[in-house]
Amino acid sequence: MMFKSIRTAALVTALFATAGTAFAADATAKYGSTAPAASAHRHIVITEKTKHVRVENGETVEFKINGTSFTWHFLTLHQETSFDLGKIAPAGALKQKVTVHVASNPLYRS
Repeated sequence: MMFKSIRTAALVTALFATAGTAFAADATAKYGSTAPAASAHRHIVITEKTKHVRVENGETVEFKINGTSFTWHFLTLHQETSFDLGKIAPAGALKQKVTVHVASNPLYRS
């Protein structure tokens, strides 16, 4: 578990270092950032019946939607939050609203 946390922290650091100022200007930055598919902890398939997904702050998830996929590392400033997956999904990938519920990470709870 400790190794996974260290590996994740290293990945996040690398992502921030390569993103530079373009990342800071990106409107999706408050939800986290894109990540390589190989870094995904989980894989979630979104179907036309999917209304909600639950992820954990600090988790990296690959989403599969209608033959396309993208990987996202969730890193929010709030303990818990929710938002429309369409805000981070590739344009046109979603046909319906899917709410992402981001739970606080137990590693950061006091």
